[in-house]
Amino acid sequence: MNSLLNAALVLVLALNLFALGTSRILTVIRTVTFQGILLGILPLLVHGHPSLPAVYASAAAILLKGFAIPFMLTRAMRDVHIKREVEPLIGFLPSMILGAVATGFALIFAGELPLADEHMTPLLVPAALSTMFIGFILLTTRAKAILQAMGYLVLENGIFIFGMMLVEAMPLIVELGILLDLFVGIFVICIIVNHVNQAFSSLDTRHLAALKE
Repeated sequence: MNSLLNAALVLVLALNLFALGTSRILTVIRTVTFQGILLGILPLLVHGHPSLPAVYASAAAILLKGFAIPFMLTRAMRDVHIKREVEPLIGFLPSMILGAVATGFALIFAGELPLADEHMTPLLVPAALSTMFIGFILLTTRAKAILQAMGYLVLENGIFIFGMMLVEAMPLIVELGILLDLFVGIFVICIIVNHVNQAFSSLDTRHLAALKE
């Protein structure tokens, strides 16, 4: 079980870097979708004998992160007829380097946190920190609104990994509430994407600066 958990977390870290290094929006959506399905399995791997709340949290995460949210984002992408991020604020290769540095720092400094010594695998805390950092990088360095939504989703994935440490203690309603907030947030973002595209004929959020004038 521990080896499966480590393999899943390593794959999550690799998917983080892959999402930073590609310009194709559909590829990023599929990458984060696969990551979401992997995270949905984590509650069943973190604890040797999964409880009923862990099973519910796993099912809800797979349903929302693996199916509902990717469907909404893919539909929004097709409605606005865009396929690539052309001019990110930071290039794709520098973004990958920045993500690799963030992952390295997460691996180094996670051992200083009190939570790091309490769980069955040393990769759980670094994976959570690294995923949050990379979600923040996507959120702040991409110009297209859909990719910024993906950054928001990756950032929440990191928070979800942290939640796995408390899955036995955290009430199920709290975990499901977080997932519902994520679903509503992405739903609202998809609506905003369509309105931005109609107003500016572009999804580059830098055009929103024109609203200040």
